[in-house]
This record gives sequence, structure tokens and C-alpha cells, in this order.
Amino acid sequence: METFENLVDMFEKSTKKYADRPLFGVKKDGAYRWITYREIAKEVDDFRSGLAALGVAPGDRVAVIADNRPEWAVGAYAVYGLGAQYVPMYEAQLPKEWEYILRDCGAKVLLVANAKIAEKTRPMLGKNGGVPTLEHIVEFGGQGEDGYQSVLEKGRKEPKPSVQPKAEDVCGFIYTSGTTGNPKGVLLTHRNITSNINAVHEIFPMSCEDVSLSFLPWAHSFGQTCELHCMLSYGASMGLAESVATIIDNLAEVRPTLLFSVPRIFNRIYDGVNKKMIEAGGLKLKLFNKMLAVAKERKNLAALGKSSFFVNLQFKVLDKLVASKVRARFGGRLKYAFSGGAALSREVGEFIDNLGINVYEGYGLTETSPVATANSPLGRKIGSIGRAIPGVTIEIAPVDVAPEGQGEIIIYGPNVMKGYHNLPEETAQAFNDKGGFRSGDMGRVDADGFVYITGRVKEQYKLENGKYVAPAPLEEKLRLSPFIANIMIDGTNRPYNVAVIVPDFESLKKWAGDSGIAFSSNEELVAKPEVQKLFRAEVEKFGSEFKGFERPEKFVLATEDFTTDNNMLTPSLKVKRRNVMARYGDEIARLYSA
Repeated sequence: METFENLVDMFEKSTKKYADRPLFGVKKDGAYRWITYREIAKEVDDFRSGLAALGVAPGDRVAVIADNRPEWAVGAYAVYGLGAQYVPMYEAQLPKEWEYILRDCGAKVLLVANAKIAEKTRPMLGKNGGVPTLEHIVEFGGQGEDGYQSVLEKGRKEPKPSVQPKAEDVCGFIYTSGTTGNPKGVLLTHRNITSNINAVHEIFPMSCEDVSLSFLPWAHSFGQTCELHCMLSYGASMGLAESVATIIDNLAEVRPTLLFSVPRIFNRIYDGVNKKMIEAGGLKLKLFNKMLAVAKERKNLAALGKSSFFVNLQFKVLDKLVASKVRARFGGRLKYAFSGGAALSREVGEFIDNLGINVYEGYGLTETSPVATANSPLGRKIGSIGRAIPGVTIEIAPVDVAPEGQGEIIIYGPNVMKGYHNLPEETAQAFNDKGGFRSGDMGRVDADGFVYITGRVKEQYKLENGKYVAPAPLEEKLRLSPFIANIMIDGTNRPYNVAVIVPDFESLKKWAGDSGIAFSSNEELVAKPEVQKLFRAEVEKFGSEFKGFERPEKFVLATEDFTTDNNMLTPSLKVKRRNVMARYGDEIARLYSA
């Protein structure tokens, strides 16, 4: 098994071993064009030397504002090779957030995706009275002295060999978006990230033949470690999605064998396939439901160490007739799907699995580089977040708000961050007295060592009757309704739960049209008594397993989704509960007074 000491070591071993293999695929002129490991290695050499010519030295910070693209990765590995530190940001963030991060980390150079971002960040240059440390802005598509091509040209003229950083050296900052306050710069070392990569090599049989469709942002720890670094360490290939909106089309073009995703995308697949089958109706729907039932029966028998010739025969026929056609929509080659970033509902996990795509759910945080636990071919339970990965230990610490057998998940291991940049108090609070990282997540561990998430410690609240509620798992269940695009549940110190529900307007409008309901706007539509009745029924149906006190008794139907633009979602797509409460506070108050 290949092991890596630092990210420079990993990059150089892989680009040498897999030199002629395709690394990145980018869609141009209607087709994917692939760049090899050798070509990227040459570009990294030139860009590293060009950054050195701009004055980047060991310990300096180079920030980047860009979505996934080959130049993003070139920038990262060039910076690591100088013993410097990479600080990613999102294109979707506000300029004031970019400036805060640039100032907080003390960036010397900023890489940007395009002229629009270059224009917005130019006032932030130190010479323009902005961030004192910021000396250069390099635009990936730009011309002129600080354009990307110009920096490459500088590097070709003045080659600078790479350095091998120490394992404990910081390789980068990842700023946690946080649902409150300013983001915190998580300091991750080369050992933090390579320990994750080395652990993945122990438990997942991936190879240089594997291909992924890359749409998770590399600015986020899940996308960066699990896809960019891990895939590169195997010599595998990454086709870059054009956008989140084109994922389904791009899946058919790239034909990935692996999919790295967050539950929101798996939920879209679940909703999309189910809607299509319901619309088709008749024999197609019957065969589809039969296929799911047979796949489930086959798995239940396997769990008991049994099998059935008749069930296996049915499965083989139905897989060919039905499931293979669904898989073909995703390129026809998907064998593994990795889910992280939030809890995946059991229903969705089992659904994807029954389509013949093995779902491996994992868990971690930015502060743990990120993987702490994972399901794998060595052991898997759908509904769990797997067992601790090699080198990591999980402990459950009692907390006041947790039922018996549950508590806060504490993480120990070489993947745990060095600390938060310039925040000694917050760093101290993040660790217990034994040096374990306090995740803030509630969970439990079963007899086989599989971990289950049951909510967030801080999000858990108490109803007026003294009952504790963990809203996130309830919201995930209700999001499975084809009519619910987003939802937030709350009932803090109130007699019962209520919800802010964002309808899936595409589904709702079709239903209204089929039901003969006339409307001229979304606002008029959600106010219709028939629509209110529909959503009450959806909450009853998809919340049927909830305890009585958990189910929302009343709700607000919102006409605006939760997004990063309206500051109701973090860049990693977590709901900013406080902001949603502020926006809909008056309407929620009316629910309790009605």
C-alpha cells in the first residue's frame, strides 16, 4: 500500500507514476477534453516557480477565489511545493467575507477565477489601502503582468525546485462558514490530510481506472481531501461538472465509476427517479416497485447469511430490465457513491443502493481533515456513518440534552486540526482535557463499532413540555417529499413544533394544474386552502415515524428558497437557522397565536 508523508510527496509520486493517465476533464465546445498528470505536473512546476518570483516563500499564504478548475489544483500543489499555505474561498461569498479572510490569514497573493472577481478585489490590494499583506492578484484567465499565463512564463525562466514540507507544517487554512459570527480559519497540516489519504488507501479498493464527476467545491474539506487529493493519489480521473444544474447531463457524459456527493444531490436523484416512474405509471411503475422490493428482500436474506435462487433470478432479470436503465442515466458505470457533509436519510441510502450503486456514508468535519468515520467494503450499515477510520478513535461523551446511550462525538487522531488561526480561546474550547476534538454532533455507537448521528448538540432544543427535539434528522425525512424543496423546524420553549417549508414549485405547479387550481403567482398558490391541505398531508406521510411531539403542527409556506445569496445557507449548504428565524419570525409568531 502506497503511503504519503506530505502533499508534495503525494503529488510528485502520483504524477510520475501515472504521467500519461488523464487527470482533469474540462468541457469545451460541447465535449470533455482531458489533461494528463504529466501536463499538470509541468504546469505546477512553472507556477510554483512563478509564485516564487512574485515573492512567495515558506510560511506565506496564497488565497484563491474560484470554483473547481485545473488552475485551482495547480495553485494548490504549487503553493505546497514552496512550503507555503493555500487558503481557498468561494466565488459565491460576499466581497466583505473575502476581505475578512484575506486580512485574517495575511495573504500575500490572491488567485481569482475571472475579471469580475479581480475587479471586486482590486481595492483590497495593500498598495490600494486594502489588506496590508496583499501584494498581487493573479487572474486565471487574465492578461498582463499578473495574469496566470504571465506567472507561468516567469516560472519557466526562473525554475524553482520543490521543497518537502514537514508533516506538522500547515498546508492550508479552510475557513468554516459557520452559521453565526465570522468564519474561523482551521489550520490543517500535511499530516492531517495525508493521514486521511493513507487511511482511505487501507479501506477502499480504488484504482487509476476510476473516474469521478467533480462538483463538490474543493474549497470545502470533503471535496478537497476526499476527491481532489484522494483521487489524485490513486492516479484516477476527475471530470469537472459545468455547474450544479448540469450534474445529471454531465454524469452521462463523464460516465463516472465513483460519485462524491452531499445528501442534497442524492435526494435530487431520489426525487427525480421517483417522479419519472410515477409519471410513467402502468407496467413501468409496477416493475420499478417490484425491482426495489426484490433488491430489499435479497439484502435482507444476505444479512441473515442466506440466499434464494428464485429471488436471485428475479433480481437479475429486474436489474437488467429496470435498474440498469436508471444507472444508464448516470453514465452506466457507477459502482460506489460516497456521501458526506450531512446525514443521509436511510430511505435515500437504501434507494440508491437498491439501484445497484453501493452507498458508503462517512462523517467528519473541516477540523478533522475531514474524514473521521466511514462505511467501506470492509464493513457497512446503511443509516450509520460507519466505523472510525484507521488511526482514529471515537468516544461518546455524556451531555445534558442527550438521551441515555447518546452523547457528543469526540474524535482523536492524526487527522485532527492544529487549531483555529489566531483564536486561542476557541481552540481551547474545541478540545477536551484529553486532547479529543469536540465535534458538537450528538451520536451513539453500536456493539459493532458503527456510529450513528442523532443531531447537533447546539441545535437540540427543549419544548415547553420538557421534551428534547433534534430537528436536523426530522428535516431530512420531510425533505423526501417531492413537494418539499427545503425546510426548517423549530419549537424552542414553545408548546409544539412549527416549520418554515419551501415548496418544490415545479412539482407543486404541476399538481395544481392537474387539480384544476388557478393561480397567478407563487404567493397566491401557497395561500390556497388545497395547497395548505396538501402540505399537511405530506408532513403526516413523511413524518409518520416521528414521535407525536416531534411532528410540526403548523407551518409557513415560503416562496423564496434558502440560498447562499440570501444568507440562509452556508457555502457548504447548511441552513443558517438564526437567519431563517429572523426572516420568518413574525409569521412563526402568528402560528402560535392563531
